Amino acid sequence: MSRLKELRLHGFKSFADPTRFIFEPGVNAVIGPNGSGKSNMADAVRWVLGEQSNRSLRTRRADDVIFGGSERRKPQGMAEASLTLDNADGWLPIDFAEVAIGRRAYRSGESEYLINGSRARLRDVVDLLGEGRLGANELVVVGQGTVDAALSLRPEERRQLFEEAAGVKALQVKRNEASSRLTRSLDNLTRMSDLIGELRPQVRRLAMQAEHQQQHDTLGVRARALVTASHHRREQAARATLGEARRRAAAAESALAAYRDAQDAALAAVGAAEERYWAAEEASRAAAE
Repeated sequence: MSRLKELRLHGFKSFADPTRFIFEPGVNAVIGPNGSGKSNMADAVRWVLGEQSNRSLRTRRADDVIFGGSERRKPQGMAEASLTLDNADGWLPIDFAEVAIGRRAYRSGESEYLINGSRARLRDVVDLLGEGRLGANELVVVGQGTVDAALSLRPEERRQLFEEAAGVKALQVKRNEASSRLTRSLDNLTRMSDLIGELRPQVRRLAMQAEHQQQHDTLGVRARALVTASHHRREQAARATLGEARRRAAAAESALAAYRDAQDAALAAVGAAEERYWAAEEASRAAAE
């Protein structure tokens, strides 16, 4: 289990100057007259562990933990406390042999938390210490009168106190949280099942519409393919007809040209015959005279 090795205070309650307390293995006792700050040390431990209750810290306001001044000292603007814990056995889930948890408070109302010198959130500190059962709500600091009060508890209350000290309460809390999450998950599952039941007819209707649309699209594709094929065949037939017509026109033009040539030859022969006829007539008239 983790062990407290060191407590550092500066400006916390009555500890105006930087103060360091070293705790050796085993039992350590802090002694001193009334008003020397023994209870303030316990308050500092609670405070660093994340205690938020002014009553538990014996203060009225959050900034009451800051040194308020004296006849010889001015009030300070910040309170700081840090705990150094021995973590050689890995009690806390962090890869450090020593863990320093620090907290600062300013009169402006701001506060800071530190883990090994790095700034952290209160949630980070609570989660880290909670894994080692060292949180502010654990039985880490037993105040005056707590033992007497525990002895006067009823058996059931005393059992709860022992379970809390043994860490059973934390397990019960986790179990209850898990049970609550399971209940919420089952409720969500039931709602989802109801929603699926409501949507199933719509899904079937949409599936049928999609199938009809797909069939329509398929028929449309086929129709367009048939129209395209028909146009292609008609185009090929028209081109064939046009080619045949062109061939026939060319043959007709050739025949017409031959006819014209024959006609020209016949006309030339007729002209030659006429010329011979008129020449013979001229010769005959000349002989008669």
